[in-house]
Amino acid sequence: MSSVATGLFAGILLALVAAIGGLSMFLLAVVLGGIGVVVALVLDGRLDLSGVVVGRRRG
Repeated sequence: MSSVATGLFAGILLALVAAIGGLSMFLLAVVLGGIGVVVALVLDGRLDLSGVVVGRRRG
């Protein structure tokens, strides 16, 4: 299972658990699931955030 599928699965589980807590918790779980998918895409190498993340450049 790829890390994208794992992140999506974790997001769905969070959404199911948070849905019991109401709409606000459900929306929070959807946002957290989206963040999980983005992190998984970065770890898979399918998404490059080097242009977004500002850091110190060596040189």
